[in-house]
Amino acid sequence: MEKRLPLALMLCFLILMVWTMMNPPQEGTQPSGGGAAEVSQTSTQVGAESAPVELAAPTLSEETERTLELSFGNPGQPGSYLATFTNRGGRLLSLRLADAYEREGLTPEEQADPANWVELLGTVEAGDTEFASLGMRAAPSSRAAFPEPLDEALWKMEELKDESGVAEGVRFSYGSSAGAVLTKELSFQPGSRTLALRLGLENVSAGAAGSRQFLFTPAVGVRSQSGDSESFFKFYIEPEVIGAWADAEDDELRVETVEWEEEPHPQNLRGAFNSTGTLSFVGVHNKFFALLMQAEPEAQSTLSGGVAWRRIAELQPEIAPGVVSEPSYPTLVADVDLVMYLGEPGERRTWNYTLYAGPKSREELKAASADFEALTLEDIGWFTGVGKVILGILAFYHGLVGSWGWAIIFMTLTVRLLLFPINRRSQTAMARFQTKMKRIQPKIDELKEKHANNPQKLREEQGRLMQEEGAMPPLGGCLPLFLQFPVFIGLFGVLKVEYNLRQEPFLWITDLSLPDRLMRIDLDLPLLGTIEWLNILPFVMVVMMVLQQSAMPTPTDEQQARMQKMMRWFLVVMGIMLYSYPAGLALYMITSSSLGLFEIKVIKKFWPIDDKEQPVKKGWMMRMAEKQAEQHKALRELQEQQRMSRQKAQKNRKKRKR
Repeated sequence: MEKRLPLALMLCFLILMVWTMMNPPQEGTQPSGGGAAEVSQTSTQVGAESAPVELAAPTLSEETERTLELSFGNPGQPGSYLATFTNRGGRLLSLRLADAYEREGLTPEEQADPANWVELLGTVEAGDTEFASLGMRAAPSSRAAFPEPLDEALWKMEELKDESGVAEGVRFSYGSSAGAVLTKELSFQPGSRTLALRLGLENVSAGAAGSRQFLFTPAVGVRSQSGDSESFFKFYIEPEVIGAWADAEDDELRVETVEWEEEPHPQNLRGAFNSTGTLSFVGVHNKFFALLMQAEPEAQSTLSGGVAWRRIAELQPEIAPGVVSEPSYPTLVADVDLVMYLGEPGERRTWNYTLYAGPKSREELKAASADFEALTLEDIGWFTGVGKVILGILAFYHGLVGSWGWAIIFMTLTVRLLLFPINRRSQTAMARFQTKMKRIQPKIDELKEKHANNPQKLREEQGRLMQEEGAMPPLGGCLPLFLQFPVFIGLFGVLKVEYNLRQEPFLWITDLSLPDRLMRIDLDLPLLGTIEWLNILPFVMVVMMVLQQSAMPTPTDEQQARMQKMMRWFLVVMGIMLYSYPAGLALYMITSSSLGLFEIKVIKKFWPIDDKEQPVKKGWMMRMAEKQAEQHKALRELQEQQRMSRQKAQKNRKKRKR
């Protein structure tokens, strides 16, 4: 029996050689099935390897399904993970960050428990289908080489170890019945947030060479991290799919995103990004963490097929026998069209990619790739330039005091000091305007009595009086508000996503990125629903803003006085709307209002504002008003001339009739 085995192997080898000679491969053919992008052979020579045919079996898989759990790095240190893999589809079932925790205030023993580690990637059950990360599916152009479903096949799974026997990754291999072999290697780098992904494609006996297209899903199971489920308003919509493209003529990346929707329209369950150019990175992220995929330069050509996105439905349990509620769509995934080149028979090619798996810390993202900064800028939204300045000031003060809460307070003080000269000038102009209005108020009252039955005449005479007296509201009165608006929006964009504020304590606040949550109350209110937590900062914020407004001088004009009273009610309504504000942003608002009140009550007492009337100077607003008055006068004269002409024409017609 032992002697017959080598003879049988030799016979099989001879038969294979004869078959190969009789069926030479067709060089240069490029399959076009499935819309795969054309990739020239010369553009993908990098990474090509020559592999002996006898080393790769036509079929390569395992007989039983199994999982593999591996720990990488030192728990509590950056770059430490707990990963769970399955040979079913060669996928990543779970990825936990061993240095980020689901809640704050854990003991060292609780921090060592993997159940408390943030799960960045997980699985999603949709009926009988389980979705997981790193899954691959064959597109039409590659189904001849891989007729079996890749995401259902049992891949060969091997643990990768370094020279000292420490786990450093996993390798998946699958050989199809058609004679093609796919490999996936995921390697973890100690102390790094980046993971190395290597994909390989080998042609054992799969026929002609050419490009093949696959659908690759890098991240599944990225869930919400904001913790604002009780919020009236979602200050950060998550999770979100993101893609960034570069253009040779444009230095800035074009970013496209798709947000989570509570009840998506049936036509908005899947789609494709429209950007063209070179795909820089693609991934899924939530408020604080991200999984981003980027190709190494030699593998960039494989990303020419485009990026699609889809929402995965999770079926809810039966709410009654035979009654199932509507499915929810909490999961968003991105599908990357990988265009991989299948070489000649006996040839193996590999492509390298980088996966960033970790927090959305600006420093760590930029250290992994300069292009990843586009993610943080997209999060800030409007006024990204202001946001960058605010981040720099916050980081500076944090370096001095070591507390992000105090850094926010000192940053607010800095903003108020920078705006103080403008505020002072505006307050002086408004005080002089109020003095002038008090002087001419009796004249206005006389006009109201005189033209009580003629509103149009009253407006004309009142406007003439205001123009003669130079009593025009100063434009600078609104300037500080306009200047603070970009600061507020920029700060809001920064604080809602700043990872450094996550689980950062300050006073009784346990997490500056969430409401202060003094105590749990679970209070049911009509229209508003259930209030889970008692938040103190929103009430303090409203009180300070109302006190600041009440300390301002009361306008002499009745309309402005009414507007001031309405603003107080508006502040109360705003406090209700912003009840679930991040504590860091509420801290900024409270500090800003407190400094404004201090300025009104203390600084003005020792440094009074000069409210004496100044000689009338024709500013551009007064000149505009004069010009407008001249136009109105000219219009009235023209109307009067037209009226006289009509009357004259009517008299002439009457004379002719006689």
